[in-house]
Amino acid sequence: MLPVQIVDSFLLNYNVGQALLLGFIMITVGALPLKSRKLLAANATAFGFIFILTPQALVPIHYLFVGFALVMIGPLLYTTA
Repeated sequence: MLPVQIVDSFLLNYNVGQALLLGFIMITVGALPLKSRKLLAANATAFGFIFILTPQALVPIHYLFVGFALVMIGPLLYTTA
């Protein structure tokens, strides 16, 4: 288990959007061995809404556009699954 100070000092160099993007990538890579497109679609849609609902004071504006793209891609991927 890592002490909280190590995690805090690591995250101080990044903004909330970058931490959310890292979480999205890690969860997506973790779900790839399951080979479930519905799970990937749910993941994309959920993180899309998280990116959209994150206050703009905490993240740059381009993460809002990432959220919109994920919200559009998620249901499309779910429909084709």
